[in-house]
Amino acid sequence: MHHHPGSHDPVLVALSVLIAALSSYTALDLATRMRAASGFASLAWLGAAAVAMGGGIWSMHFVAMLAFSLPGVNISYDPLLTLLSLALPILVAAAAFVVVSQRSNALVVSGIGMGLAISGMHYTGMTAMRMAASIHYDPLWVVLSIAIGIGASIVALWLAFRTTSVLERIAAGVVMGLAISGMHYAAMQGSSFIPMDGVLGRAASGTVGQAPLAFLIAGTTIVVLVIGLAVAVHDRSSAERAGREAEALRRSEEKFRLLVEGVADHAIFMLDPEGRVANWNLGAIRLIGYGEEIVGTHYAILHTDEDRDAGIPEAVLLDARREGKSAGEGWRVRKDGSRFWAEATIRVVRNERGEAIGFANIVRDVTERRRAQEALERTRDALAVSQKMETVGQLTGGVAHDFNNILAVITGSLELAKKRLQTEDPRIHRLLDNAIHGALRGASLTQRMLAFARKQDLKPVVVDVPELVRGMSALLKFNPAIRVETRFPIELAKVKVDANQLELAILNLAVNARDAMTASGGTISIAAREEQATNGLAEGRYVALSVSDTGAGMDEETLKHAQEPFFTTKGVGKGTGLGLSMVKGLAEQSGGALMLKSRVGEGTTAEIWLPASQDEKLPEPHAAEPSRSAPRSHRPVSVLVVDDDLLVLDSIAAMLDDLGHAVIEARSGEEAVQLLRRTPKIDIVVTDYAMPGMNGLQLAETVAAEHPGTPVVLCTGYAELPGSAQPLLPRISKPFDQAGLVAVMEEVMRARADARSVLPLRPKRA
Repeated sequence: MHHHPGSHDPVLVALSVLIAALSSYTALDLATRMRAASGFASLAWLGAAAVAMGGGIWSMHFVAMLAFSLPGVNISYDPLLTLLSLALPILVAAAAFVVVSQRSNALVVSGIGMGLAISGMHYTGMTAMRMAASIHYDPLWVVLSIAIGIGASIVALWLAFRTTSVLERIAAGVVMGLAISGMHYAAMQGSSFIPMDGVLGRAASGTVGQAPLAFLIAGTTIVVLVIGLAVAVHDRSSAERAGREAEALRRSEEKFRLLVEGVADHAIFMLDPEGRVANWNLGAIRLIGYGEEIVGTHYAILHTDEDRDAGIPEAVLLDARREGKSAGEGWRVRKDGSRFWAEATIRVVRNERGEAIGFANIVRDVTERRRAQEALERTRDALAVSQKMETVGQLTGGVAHDFNNILAVITGSLELAKKRLQTEDPRIHRLLDNAIHGALRGASLTQRMLAFARKQDLKPVVVDVPELVRGMSALLKFNPAIRVETRFPIELAKVKVDANQLELAILNLAVNARDAMTASGGTISIAAREEQATNGLAEGRYVALSVSDTGAGMDEETLKHAQEPFFTTKGVGKGTGLGLSMVKGLAEQSGGALMLKSRVGEGTTAEIWLPASQDEKLPEPHAAEPSRSAPRSHRPVSVLVVDDDLLVLDSIAAMLDDLGHAVIEARSGEEAVQLLRRTPKIDIVVTDYAMPGMNGLQLAETVAAEHPGTPVVLCTGYAELPGSAQPLLPRISKPFDQAGLVAVMEEVMRARADARSVLPLRPKRA
């Protein structure tokens, strides 16, 4: 008996090592997909890795066995045992992968089991050999081969559940391929073959030939492994693409989240189908004040109690669900209970099947915009009121002017009728007096209208307010239940104002205060103080003259309209509604303002603000007014009377004729100029101002140019003259009586006589 030396085909040996390396790399590569997957996919990749590992090791072993040959001995393999040797490493490798994937601490035990299975596979394959020889094994090499198989299995399992790169997997595949091949060839080194004499060297019936089988198995194995690698590469590529898409989606969602959360002036939050808050952005936290505690709460908490009672939140969601969108404005409530005016939009959110899965609610605080709109509306209303008041003022001024002409006719005619009436019946004289007093009351009314229209002829002088009020004490006595008190500082600046108009204004305010008192009476306080400019007045010092009462007071609506013309709360026949308008007109025409303060049940305070005068010198007291009876002039003069109103013209002419003067009448300025040119001597011209064509100022200029020294008296219903011309012409305001006409004519003639020359009546052109 002698050992038969065997030999190995170098090509097949190299092929077996290649298969071992390729199967190791493939198994590790498939194991990475197993870790990246989950569920059934993970189990599928695990099975594929076990097949690659076990099947590849078996293929390496079988090709290596096919590479072995004994001279003169034919070798074949038993199919049944060969298949058993194939199944053994696959099943054990799969079991080992499963155990280690679930329990990482079983790595060594699983590796030992897998190594023993690989060794079992080798020796089972050796047993499947059919040849005319017997096989003997060296125990030392057997143990060494088993140790190599166990070591390679432990390393393979460790690498299978560790993240590795492509280069690491290639290096590990080469090392493991060499190790597994080393296990096989170490086992073969410990094997000895003893030929059996008398046994034929042909293969047994049913065996497979050696040469073609090696290449068939090698080719099949490589194809399977390449397919496995291709599948792994495709899966990895798909996974990486899906990962990139997921990362892009995550980044997009993150950008959208940052965008939504970065919108600080909009509250953006999601609602579930029932209207409960699902989430919201930082803008909602800043704007409304709630944090995470609002999640799960119905969004109606943001509405006012009135809206919730009216069912508005539910109606808005229903409208959004039906129309797709609901938008509007209204009050919303913050966490601290404060309210803000919000612009809110709710949009329904639907899934791909068109089902409503919630709502997106966007809320913006537009309180400042609403305040600006309200301020603009108030400004527009104020402008409309101002325009209306200006129109009313122009109308009032025009009416007052025309009314003054009528009153001038009535007053003059009544006065002349009374003088010439010879009856001794006192009732007739009383009726005429009543008519004259009525005309004078009408004149007072027109003065109020002109004051409201700010077209009255004011004669401002420096006035000591306390002294003026004390001089009115007799006029400020009402019924005994009403006490009038005055409070003035020791030192108070003077004001420059028309004294008569200021007296009338104070009396108006005092009468209003009296009418506001109840039957039990009360107190009227008249006071003054110095203040700096306020409420849009020009810079400087002002004297605030106030008249206060303890009466019923006014509500806000009444106070808002109190200064409007013809507005009154006194009832029919008890007031014209022009009192406060007149006071306001006087104050504004004098450079000041009228301010009212009132509260229901607490009384009213009216303040006339007038600029403090820089000239502290009071005017000289006037001489006592002459008797209103008009004596016949001591020297008749020739008077040219000019007026386009025939009634006024006739009335003035009658008064002058009654005084003994020679009167020439002209109906226009042009006619007056023609009469002046034809008449040798005219001592004085009395003309109306407002006439069509040539007005009174233009006529005065013509008179001064063609008849120097001839005085002109201007009659006007209100001061509507250019400022530069006003102080140069003597004037008389309509309506006037005969005494007033005599007074102004005597003043003009006296000034002419004193000057002993031409009276300077050369007005500047406007």
